Amino acid sequence: MKAILTDTTKCIGCRECVIACKKRYNLENDIPRRWSAEDGLSARNWTSIIERPDDRYIRKQCRHCLEPACVSACPVGALSKNKDGAVVYDSVKCMGCRYCMMACPFGIPRYDWDRQVPYIRKCILCADYIAKGGQPACTEACPTKATIFGERDELVAEAHRRIDENPGKYFNRVWGEHEIGGTQVLYISDIDLSFLTYGQSLGTEPLPDRTSPAMHAVPYAFFGMASLMAGLSWITSRRTKLREQTEEKEEGGEDE
Repeated sequence: MKAILTDTTKCIGCRECVIACKKRYNLENDIPRRWSAEDGLSARNWTSIIERPDDRYIRKQCRHCLEPACVSACPVGALSKNKDGAVVYDSVKCMGCRYCMMACPFGIPRYDWDRQVPYIRKCILCADYIAKGGQPACTEACPTKATIFGERDELVAEAHRRIDENPGKYFNRVWGEHEIGGTQVLYISDIDLSFLTYGQSLGTEPLPDRTSPAMHAVPYAFFGMASLMAGLSWITSRRTKLREQTEEKEEGGEDE
């Protein structure tokens, strides 16, 4: 299974990864939005560089969870996980419900508000290039090898090797190794990366067991409420018509 390892101590904030991603998928220049200001991700930016204090740069992208909550939450199968592990998106199936946005613990999927027919947008791990033996544009473009591509097991081992060989340099943790069942985008860092999950501890259990039942209950609740409202509307309309008919009869009787 393929993966990406990002070593934040090597990142210089050059944004070559961002440029390469946009170029590969012909993504338009971004339009600044209030909701994308925090991390730079948008329908037109599938990866971004977050600048932290003391000149620390953290790249953010879809984490490609081993058991993705977004896939389990999608009621029409627009999101799926392929054989290489990439979480990919089929716009033909998408109905724009945005359940994936609500389900993702990392806040990754973004809605393309600038289109007449909006779609969900996010990193797809360059799945089409990986299938042909290539690698993601971001890892290919990185000049310092701060972000590298390979087999997940090998990258986990490489991450632990770097931590063990450099005591005191890194946090003794590989972000993404175990969180919510594991992810395919991994990090090692000399700063705490808990801000990538908005300070929340996600635990090690996969999220689909929790998100899927709740999310799949939403359509039934929606249609159930719609049916209820339609029924109430019919009853109200019926009563109004009966009252009007009664009043007409009474008026007719008085005229006689």
